[in-house]
This record gives sequence, structure tokens and C-alpha cells, in this order.
Amino acid sequence: MAAVLALAVALALLAPAAALNTDGLALLALKFAVSDDPGGALATWRDADADPCGWAGVSCAGGGGGRVAGVELANASLAGYLPSELSLLSELQELSLPYNRLAGQIPVAIAALQKLTALDLAHNLLSGQVPAGIGRLLSLARLDLSSNQLNGSLPPAVAGLPRLSGVLNLSYNHFTGGIPPEYGGIPVAVSLDLRGNDLAGEIPQVGSLVNQGPTAFDGNPRLCGFPLKVECAGGVKDEPRIPEANPGMSDPGAAAEVGRRPQKRRSSPAVPILAVIVVVAIVAGVVLQWQCRRRCAAAARDEESAKDKGGAVTLAGSEDRRSGGGEEGEVFVAVDDGFGMELEELLRASAYVVGKSRGGIVYRVVPGRGPAVAVRRLSEPDDGDSDGSGGWRRRRAFEAEAAAIGRARHPNVARLRAYYYAPDEKLLIYDYLPNGSLHSALHGGPTASPTPLPWSVRLSIVQGAARGLAYLHECSPRRYVHGCIKSSKILLDDELRAHVSGFGLARLVAGAHKSAAGHSKKLGSAACALRGGAVSYVAPELRAPGGAPAAAATQKGDVFAFGVVLLEAVTGREPTEGEGGMDLEAWVRRAFKEERPLSEVVDPTLLGEVHAKKQVLAVFHVALGCTEPDPEMRPRMRAVAESLDRIG
Repeated sequence: MAAVLALAVALALLAPAAALNTDGLALLALKFAVSDDPGGALATWRDADADPCGWAGVSCAGGGGGRVAGVELANASLAGYLPSELSLLSELQELSLPYNRLAGQIPVAIAALQKLTALDLAHNLLSGQVPAGIGRLLSLARLDLSSNQLNGSLPPAVAGLPRLSGVLNLSYNHFTGGIPPEYGGIPVAVSLDLRGNDLAGEIPQVGSLVNQGPTAFDGNPRLCGFPLKVECAGGVKDEPRIPEANPGMSDPGAAAEVGRRPQKRRSSPAVPILAVIVVVAIVAGVVLQWQCRRRCAAAARDEESAKDKGGAVTLAGSEDRRSGGGEEGEVFVAVDDGFGMELEELLRASAYVVGKSRGGIVYRVVPGRGPAVAVRRLSEPDDGDSDGSGGWRRRRAFEAEAAAIGRARHPNVARLRAYYYAPDEKLLIYDYLPNGSLHSALHGGPTASPTPLPWSVRLSIVQGAARGLAYLHECSPRRYVHGCIKSSKILLDDELRAHVSGFGLARLVAGAHKSAAGHSKKLGSAACALRGGAVSYVAPELRAPGGAPAAAATQKGDVFAFGVVLLEAVTGREPTEGEGGMDLEAWVRRAFKEERPLSEVVDPTLLGEVHAKKQVLAVFHVALGCTEPDPEMRPRMRAVAESLDRIG
């Protein structure tokens, strides 16, 4: 067949109208390789043309020369194969041939397309192994080979593509073997899809693979380990399981069975000794839980007075928080391996109230050793059904949400270090960030500096916050939503670096106890409960008639709220402080429409920084794009972050 194809191309060259350039001849090779074109998609591909730029599905690079930059023939029902002559398209940037009937192997020569940025061959009949040379396509950002008949092992070289940033979809093929550890080096922003193959073994717990949701691996019956709910045979020592506070309490019968297995043929004093140990463990667990409840009540009484007086309390107390008792499921988990504080040390340390909201009370906890930490005590307890299976489901739901929050690791995202769960007490432990929030820095507060933030610092803060929020939006196929973005959620460390806080909190507070009833499963998708002027952060499409949030949060809603934060940074005003009774966003939009002087809108403390005028104006334009009334007109957070990074 290759000889026939070569002869056909040669005859085309000898034809009287042989004026077609090299790229056109390479595409004619594809036409000759197509055995069936029921829709006539290639009818305009003629060797009499000077170049292929007018052919259907073909786009050429600017500047003349007839060089092909893109070939897009989706859903054309083309039958045939991919010829190696496609490698002659040295300027090709996009090759998109999905939903056809192309068979055979992917040509090895495709590695010559060094300017290729997108390769989409999904939903064809391609077979054989993926050429290793695809790993040498240094410009490739998007690769979709899904729904073919490809086999062999996953190509490790694909994971090393330096510009991979969109999609890596190898789903619904016949790949076998394990997932190469190199796939942990794939950027977290890339949507990885390995579903529907014959992959086997434990999912490597390295790099970005830890941040993937279970849907990325579904349909591989022999895969095991986190995030799948399939344990690996022979133990799962590398799986980041959620440990329990008292392992002996979870199933005493199982513990006793483990102790008896080696003693099948003869009696041993180990059995009664083990029974005593189990009893002691149960008693210790009950006592610990009883002490925890005693501590809760005192803390609840002290927290208001501590808030008013600035005095120190502890997270421990002296009375039962409620009259019931005996609930199981207490657990304390250090999400970060470097977190060495024990639960008892945390509860006994001096604690100072630094904030209070619907989400609960936030303490600055100062232990006897090590740095201070921030502890958020969630305000909403469970509904008391701990005797049934609902209590177990609520605990597992809380653990799953907290584990997802803990996996969000970025320099501009507040880092969860540990969490504590009991039926009547839930604590989230973070690094303590001493410089308060962007809100207090802009509008005043206990941690605010007496001098206004200079422009360079404000720009750096919003740039970091944008990168952190973009990471949350892109780090997982679950498409996480923050749901409660506002300037008070952007915390500042001792070097005034931004850290987005509150991720996942809206869902935990809105009712992890309702998860068993089938509520939204998207982390952060619960609407944020905002009071007073904070409703100005809510996007128009999410507002009820009264202005409060009505619908589940969305990523586009996060973008709108972040745009309001940008306006706060450049105007120095609260979200409700627009003139004429308008919200800040509406007032700024009208001011730009009326072409009012920039000095009437910008923060007066920035007017002396003449050099920053162009940068301030650029941030205004980014903010107005984020707060477009139509959500479809708003950019994604990644684009917002890139736009801000280009300023200055």
C-alpha cells in the first residue's frame, strides 16, 4: 500500500498542473490513504491548486507561503490510515481527526512535527503502541488518544512533555501494566484520564497523581490504592489512608482474630493478655472522648469573653458538652507529615480568639514548643444519629472532604496541617499567618499597618491570590470551587504573601452531615453564607431576589468575587462603598463608561505613585472582565492569573 501511495504522489508531481507545494502534497498523501469518504470532506483537496490553504478543514499560517498550520476533520467518517508523509508538515500546530474510522498504527514519523501543540485522534480505530517519539513533541500541550484500540504499556515519555497544560486523555483503549511513576510529574492543571483500560497494580502515590480524583482511573478492574476504594492485595502501606485515633477501638473482634491466627494448634497465654489490652484500649477511648466533651462546654463559655477581652483560653474545657455519650469515630489526622503536635498538646495550649464567623471560631494557638497554629472550630455539630450507620457515613464524608482540602498544596493556598473529628467536635488546624487579611490591610483592623499598602505590595498580593485560586480551579478533574472568595479570605504571612483560605469550608459547614442524603458532591459547591455588605461578592446569576446566595457556587462565581477583590485593592473601598448607593462594582463600571478621571476612582493613597498609573488601569480592566454580568463572558481563573502576572 505504501508503494502504491508513493506512486500516486509521484504521478501528482508529474501532472501538468503540478504547482502544488510540499504541504499540499503531504495532505494529498492523507487523501490517498483514505479509502472511504462518505461525506465528501476531502472533495476540495485537488492537486491543481497552488497550495492547500483553501481546502476544507485546512488552515494556514499567516505571512503567506502556503504553510499548513492546522488540519481539522472531526466527525467526517473517514476510513483509512495515517500516512507517514504527514511528518512533512513542519509548520503544523494542530492535527484534529476525532470521530472517524482511521485504523492502523500511529506513524512513528509523527515525532517530526516539532511545532505541534494539539493532537486529537480520539474515537477512531487506531491500534498498536503509542510511538515513543510523541514524548519528543516539545510544543505539545493537548493530547487526546481516547476511544481507540491502542495497546501496550502507558508511554512514560508522554509524562515528560514540557508544555503539557490542557488534556492528556488515554482512556478507553487496551493499555496494560502499571501506571508509570513518571506520571506523577504531570502538572496538576492537566486533566488526566486513564479510564477504561486494562491497567493493573497500585496507583503510585507521587506528585500530581495524589491530587487526581477516582474518576481518572475508573474502569480498570485491576487497579488499586488511593483514590480508588480498592485495597491492594497484601496491604496498602503506601496508600494515604485516614488513621484512627484508637485503632484498637474500631473493631476489637478483628483485633482479637488477628491475635488468634498463629495459635490454631495450641493454646497460649497471648489470648487473655490480648483481651486485657483490648479492654484497656476501649476504656481509654471512652475516657478520652468523655474528657473531650468536658472541654467543649468550657470553651464555648469562654470564647465570647475571650473575644471581648483578648485573654487566653484553651481548647479544653471542664464539663460535658451534651448529655449523650458513647459515640464512636473520634479521629485526629496529621495531613502534613511535618506536623508533630499531639492532640493533647493542642487542646492544652493557650488559645486566643482571632476571628468568628458562621463557619465557627478561629483561634491562635500557642503551644509550648514550635510555632503558633490557627485552629478553626467548626460551629455546626452533627444531628445526633450516631447510633446508626449515619454517624459512620458522616465521619467518612468529613474525612474525605478534609483529605481533599489537605491535598491542595500551593504556595498561595492556606495549608491544612491536621484535623480532628468527633461526633460533637470538629477542628481544622492550619499554619498561623500573622499579618491578618487583605481586608484588614485595606480597610483597617487589629492587624492592619498604620501606613497604607503601597501599590507594588497590593499588586503582588492579588497576583499571588489569583495564582492560588487558579490552582484550586485546575488542580483536579473534580473542578473544585472555593465558593466564598472575599478579601477577608486572603491571608497575609510575615512577608505579605497572599494565601487563599477557606477552601472547602463552605461545604463542611453547610452540612457534611447531609452528604448521605445525596447533596452536591463538588467540593466547595455549597453556597457561601454572606451577611451585610458581603453579598456584593455574589455573582448576579447566583443571587436570589433579596441579594443573598440562592444557587450552588460555581467557578464563574469565584471569578466574579475575585474581580470585586481586585476593585477593593485599587479603589481602597469596601464592596458596598460605591457612590450613589451603588455597589462598588456597578459604580466603577459606570465611572469607566462615563470616562471619569482615574483620580476619582483610584485609592487616594496611590495617587502619589505616578509610575503605577498604567498598572492600576490594567488591573481595573482585569477586574471589569471578571465581573461581567454574563458568566460566559468572564475568563477562567487561569487566564486572570496570567493577565495579572503580565502586569509589572
